[in-house]
Amino acid sequence: MSQSPLRAVSHKPLRAVLFDLDGTLLDTVGDLACAANRMLAKLGLARREQAEIRNFVGKGTAKLVERCLDRDNSRLGEALEIFNRFYREESGRSARIYPGVLEGFEMLAGDRVLLGCVTNKPEAFTRPLLQQMGLAKFFATVVSGDTVARRKPDPMPFVHACAQLGIACGEALVVGDSANDMDAGRAAGCRVLCVPYGYREGQPIESLDCDAVVDDVRAAAAFVRRVNRAFSEVAG
Repeated sequence: MSQSPLRAVSHKPLRAVLFDLDGTLLDTVGDLACAANRMLAKLGLARREQAEIRNFVGKGTAKLVERCLDRDNSRLGEALEIFNRFYREESGRSARIYPGVLEGFEMLAGDRVLLGCVTNKPEAFTRPLLQQMGLAKFFATVVSGDTVARRKPDPMPFVHACAQLGIACGEALVVGDSANDMDAGRAAGCRVLCVPYGYREGQPIESLDCDAVVDDVRAAAAFVRRVNRAFSEVAG
């Protein structure tokens, strides 16, 4: 893993930033854990600690539920239906915006950089949550876990987001918290930054293939500003 911005400067100016949602922009583990434990209680199964459920987040709702069931797929369909019902009630109740997100968004908007949200969360939950948290207005495109045929870590969601924005993947920066984001963004041809908080399924941050680790979204916006300023100076 390189932590130098110089690697990113060797490509093109950055016209868009594509953000992961859970663990990058929003801390949603409280809502997810509450819905998961209500589901487990309904199924007559033992509850799980929030810290454990935190490591289940990242590959979409179905995978989270499967992990809660200890991969007992015989009840997965029933469990997923129950979880979705409870999560509709819980989504946004205890979710919070991470520090630096709003400031970073304002910086990027001021620099006329497009914003996109690319998440493995189903669209039925994604858009209402973005609206509830006051973030929907910032995004020129939103790609959810069921928008295209494949989810992260496949690159398809990022390729689709770039197509929606009318830019090349090499003109986009991915900001996320996990290997799903880094691997998908890298495979799509985007540059990739990782934030040090969030949900990494227990993986150490040192194992992630990213161009740099930044403290928060505000620092990511500053990274974009530095990269684009460097290109402007060369062009000028």
